Amino acid sequence: MVFSSPIFLFLFLPVVLTVYALLPSLRAKNFWLLLMSLVFYAWGEAIFIFLLLASTLMNYFLGLWVDRSQDMGRRKLVCGVAVAANVGLLAFFKYADFVVATLNSLLHLMGASPVPQPNIPLPIGISFFTFHAISYVVDIYRRKWAAAKDPKDTALYIFFFPQLIAGPILRWNAIAPQLLERTKSRDQFAEGVRRFVGGLGKKMIIANSLAVPADQIFALSANELSAPTAWFGIVCYTLQIYFDFSGYSDMAVGMGKMFGFTFLENFNFPYLAQSIREFWQRWHMSLMSWFRDYLYIPLGGSRVSNARTNLNLLIVFVLCGFWHGAGWPYIVFGFYQAFFVVMERGRFGPWLEQLPRPFRHFYAMFVFVMSLVIFRCDTLTESGNYFLTLFGVHHSSAPQPLVRYLSNLVICALIVGIPFCGPLWGWIKNTCIRLGQATPARCRTGVQLFGSALEMSLIMGILLISAMWLAGGTYNPFIYFRF
Repeated sequence: MVFSSPIFLFLFLPVVLTVYALLPSLRAKNFWLLLMSLVFYAWGEAIFIFLLLASTLMNYFLGLWVDRSQDMGRRKLVCGVAVAANVGLLAFFKYADFVVATLNSLLHLMGASPVPQPNIPLPIGISFFTFHAISYVVDIYRRKWAAAKDPKDTALYIFFFPQLIAGPILRWNAIAPQLLERTKSRDQFAEGVRRFVGGLGKKMIIANSLAVPADQIFALSANELSAPTAWFGIVCYTLQIYFDFSGYSDMAVGMGKMFGFTFLENFNFPYLAQSIREFWQRWHMSLMSWFRDYLYIPLGGSRVSNARTNLNLLIVFVLCGFWHGAGWPYIVFGFYQAFFVVMERGRFGPWLEQLPRPFRHFYAMFVFVMSLVIFRCDTLTESGNYFLTLFGVHHSSAPQPLVRYLSNLVICALIVGIPFCGPLWGWIKNTCIRLGQATPARCRTGVQLFGSALEMSLIMGILLISAMWLAGGTYNPFIYFRF
């Protein structure tokens, strides 16, 4: 089930919220959320629901074993077995076909017979719930929080539908206390609704509008692509992926607030970054902090020699790229990011910091946008041809005119999307608050009521426009669903 679908918006979510509010105890509320999370996942992946249940039970019992064991060596062994089992499950479903395809390429070069391709279907969200499961066992091993006494708590932590498919990636030590005790307030619920509707608007109004030219342009052959069209395509995709993924994250965080949960924030205006290191501190923050805490620091982090630190960073970013997908473009994408992060740790970093802010911002955005060519193209050959066209090296024989992709809707999405990559909405709200505080006391109540009514009208307008486009549009899942 997709957040931006009529069945979810107008049936599933209202029913879940209504029953949740009527249930008397927290235990009953948790059980209801678990039951509905299973329905949510089984809606499109019924066959894999048993895989998730088996994985959850395995991690529950291994977590109990780690928690109850007092012998450090045994606890470390069981934790290692749990991590290996979870990684093995991810590797089998997500990377087996890639490994076999790579092996067959090598066998073809040697003139040997190929190995049969397994064609294993990929369970949706497996990259996310695998990392949740690893966090569960490792947090217990590190004594950050005790193992769940009830397997339903472990299952709800892994299955909870707002974050099940595309994050944010949660930590057991952060969610476990909220499973046992959490408070709900009207203000928190209202903030959750605002975040949810804002995220829906990001997805439906901006991301989906820009997805049309981006998909059409990246589907063109090298002979149909011109430099202006190629630049326009990558700009559209740069905005699409941000508003698509941050929109999903806003919807997930907002739904968490509606149920009384606090999730990690996933984005902090990454397109304002002044370096690639800063960019990855702002983009998909739950994933990068996960790699930092569960991989980079255990490898030694920055406490080791400079060469070893650079190697640790290379490992993290290559695995981060590989986490996104089973293919060479994702591996190259990881190497690409690691190269610039390592460069910024050396002499290039201090030199970069001396540049004026606009130049640093241009550098960071240019480097990231170029990496999205690798990320978006299906093969390295396609990305190579796209780069050649971008920089005028390749001249197409039958170029498609740029005007074909410049609809009024796309132009409006660009006009709205570019400024809202920054904290424009927060600046508007803070400005309105300051203006309200500066008004005379006798008028302040009226100004506040007017501001609340205006905000409510804006939220309802975004919801209405999104619902109308949703009813009249085509299926367009979130980009990160395929990871």
